[in-house]
Amino acid sequence: MSYYHQRVAVIIPAFNEALSIKSVVDELRALKAPQNHDLSLIDDIIVVNNGSTDGTAEIAKEAGATVFSEFRQGYGYACLRGIEQLERVGRLAPDIVVFVDGDHSVEASELELLLHSIADGNDLVVGSRVAHLQESQAMSPHQQFGNELASGLIRLLWKEPITDLGPFRAIRYSSLKQLDMQDQRFGWTVEMQVKAIQADMAYSEVPVTSLNRIGVSKISGTVRGTIGAAIGIFSTVFKLYWREAKFLASLKSATE
Repeated sequence: MSYYHQRVAVIIPAFNEALSIKSVVDELRALKAPQNHDLSLIDDIIVVNNGSTDGTAEIAKEAGATVFSEFRQGYGYACLRGIEQLERVGRLAPDIVVFVDGDHSVEASELELLLHSIADGNDLVVGSRVAHLQESQAMSPHQQFGNELASGLIRLLWKEPITDLGPFRAIRYSSLKQLDMQDQRFGWTVEMQVKAIQADMAYSEVPVTSLNRIGVSKISGTVRGTIGAAIGIFSTVFKLYWREAKFLASLKSATE
């Protein structure tokens, strides 16, 4: 338990990230626990190889990550696969789960900002990609527009001051299990945030640096990916709004 008696696990969904995955894993492994610099900050790094064809899995394993495969294409599929592995034989359940992309688009050292916010009492903390901390090519114009539009829609429907749907996030494992995540593709991040709001969990955002990713984005880097992500995100928002009563009923029955 390296973060003030809290076990921290990191899940990295990865599809064809051979150029960047070693740097991502190396930088995460180099982080030290604030109370004891002889300990690693992170107890478990799980890379989920989402059908890569470029050696991502082998490179991640050589870098020291635990690697699992998920051949069904989709960001949500990869994240769900990673969650499945958190309590497998020989692995202790974490207290906090962090999600990080494998394209080296965030500063690994800023993971502590998310953990500090969890320690302050929040259940879910999202790294908000604020403009003044973005490198020049970190987010494309259409990616920024879609992100702001979706965030605005959530603010309108749930009156929660969400500013970003960024994938760099930390959540208490107990809270993650309550959310019963289901989305298999592009709606994963928004599902987590909206369900946390619906469940009245403590939600926070912290500003984080956005780096120019290594390689081409699998989502915003193509027209097909951009359109698919937009459809997935907005359909997820409306689906969650429509099914809110059912979700809250299931939460209530689970605690009775």
